[in-house]
Amino acid sequence: MPTSAPKAGERALELLRLGTQDPAAAFRDGQLEAIRHVVSNQRRLLVVQKTGWGKSSVYFIAAKLLREAGRGPTLLISPLLSLMRNQLAAAERMGVRAVTIHSENESEWPAVEASILRGEVDVVLISPERLANDHFGKRILGPISGRIALLVVDEAHCISDWGHDFRPHYRLLERILQSLPQNLRLLATTATANHRVVADLTHILGPNLALSRGDLSRPSLFLQTIRLPSQTQRLAWLAEQLARLPGSGIIYTLTVRDAELVAAWLQSQGLNVEPYTSQSGQVRPRLENALLKNELKALVATTALGMGFDKPDLAFVIHYQSPSSVVAYYQQVGRAGRAIQAAYGVLLSGAEEVRIGEYFIASAFPSPTEVSQILAALEAAPDGLTANDLMSRLNITKGRIDKALLLLSLESPPPLVKQGTAWVLTITQLSDTFWERANRLTALRRTEQQQMQEYVSLTQGHMEFLIQALDGTPEPFAPPRLPPLPTTADPQLAQAAAEFLKRTSLPLEPRIQWPNGGLPQLGISGKIPANLRAQPGKVLSIWGDGGWGELVGQGKYREGEFADDLVTACADLIQKWSPPVTWVTCVPSLRHPDLVPSLARRLAHRLGLPFHLALLRTGHRPEQKTMANSSQQARNVDGALKAQRQVLCPMPSTPVLLIDDMVDSRWTLTVAAYLLLSSGSGPVFPLALASTAQTDA
Repeated sequence: MPTSAPKAGERALELLRLGTQDPAAAFRDGQLEAIRHVVSNQRRLLVVQKTGWGKSSVYFIAAKLLREAGRGPTLLISPLLSLMRNQLAAAERMGVRAVTIHSENESEWPAVEASILRGEVDVVLISPERLANDHFGKRILGPISGRIALLVVDEAHCISDWGHDFRPHYRLLERILQSLPQNLRLLATTATANHRVVADLTHILGPNLALSRGDLSRPSLFLQTIRLPSQTQRLAWLAEQLARLPGSGIIYTLTVRDAELVAAWLQSQGLNVEPYTSQSGQVRPRLENALLKNELKALVATTALGMGFDKPDLAFVIHYQSPSSVVAYYQQVGRAGRAIQAAYGVLLSGAEEVRIGEYFIASAFPSPTEVSQILAALEAAPDGLTANDLMSRLNITKGRIDKALLLLSLESPPPLVKQGTAWVLTITQLSDTFWERANRLTALRRTEQQQMQEYVSLTQGHMEFLIQALDGTPEPFAPPRLPPLPTTADPQLAQAAAEFLKRTSLPLEPRIQWPNGGLPQLGISGKIPANLRAQPGKVLSIWGDGGWGELVGQGKYREGEFADDLVTACADLIQKWSPPVTWVTCVPSLRHPDLVPSLARRLAHRLGLPFHLALLRTGHRPEQKTMANSSQQARNVDGALKAQRQVLCPMPSTPVLLIDDMVDSRWTLTVAAYLLLSSGSGPVFPLALASTAQTDA
């Protein structure tokens, strides 16, 4: 250490007590040893310690001691903005001058950059994605690289192909390390690294990587698994138990849509909760602070509120569905019970979790066919193509195109690079190791998913199972003395949840821009004029959900006719919505010629409005669900519909309700509304029975 060991130990303890705001705080087993190891620069160090152990205290104290010894700043790479906010608050209490550069503080960048270059900053905290930013590399990392005293990689399991939360940009660390001094101090920290992850990190971070591994047991957590397959059962269980549980906590969901739905249901039952997702934007700091101050009963969150969020007295973590792996679950449930003697960690297993998990697994890597098509398209365009250009040429989803471009660009050396907004090929051929890694990780994730289902089936030994799965040493474990929570849901609350789901509708926002390249057959491109654009509409349900979604699927694919209950539900929705419509029409189909018109006629009769079949199909086209991205879906509708002027002459010029069964990209309804308005109709208000969009489902 820079000063004598006893004095440095005393100063480290002083900093710990400042950071924790506890004058009696003492180091946990391994903390002071890790600090000494890093500051004395013995070897690079990987710390694997359970959630709540205090990994951030180690690297902030080490950074402060190095600065006090005249060393340069620490570069801290951290994966989540919520984690950054917690870390900055802890650093400030220790007197550490820490700054962060991220997408939400762009107005502060000039001042932050200037202070870094003047040597006024102790810790520079960034996300791994910032490593790919040319501006950061040239203006900050390049000038200070020779002065960096310590590189900290938090949540280091994200580096590993075997890690549960693989963040592609973490792979850049291998390149960054090659450009930094070989004797650079390095500290990597995580709560979840099994033997496979440790081996992977040793390969990437260097052969001289020392390992500090602690006990993973969490004696304050009472773990329980409950199978409640249906949404309505789980919603009912949450409403009943949340009202009884002491303290505050987190409810985790797998999707943004579920976080918003669960929060809305619990709010309807008088519970003080809020959704917290990647779409919460600038309100996320306020929501975090409200939970920290116990002003909320719970946040209903996706993994956007995950690693590093620190509320010591969090009394419960409940999962609405099972995560995809034991590693992910240990990270999330570990938010609870850090500074209290007993907390609940309850996993509610739902029927949809395997399907959602399989979607995430399948979408993690592009297929060989998709990569071949992308590379072939770029080879045919020497000046390069944008992602939108690729969408217009290839029947591949936008998400998979974006993922393929990102992953390929992070290979070393990369087969393609981004120049401005366009992607261009390099002379490098894609290595077979890319596919070996993709296949290995895909197989592992399926194994982890099965392992998580084994955990769901447990009636006891939950903590021991988690520790063994993480390659820890399972010691005899005595859970805290908390009563098990009920394993069934109140039938009356379940019925209320079913009615809630049936009352819940989605907004249908109109498209305002034609796709890149326009629609050639209709001869239209650019911005959609306001007078030829659909009005904001409504969607009755999510395809396959526990509200009306199941009945929609049954009507379309089993009965061949939509039930009268759906007509009633649409009529009730329209009554609440109150669009000023005076007649009804629908989107026609050649495959199911009577399905949607029958629904629209019955709905028009229920509303006391006339029905006119104002649109015709011009010929067979592939089903929209076979079109993988928005551009392809738009082209598939181009010229497929026309206004039926010979029947409706003139077209009614008053507002019209436009009915369809399914909506995904919204292009069918957008083109239908354009044709109606171009033919003289009044404003068009679209209504669909179910959304099949992945962002909703």
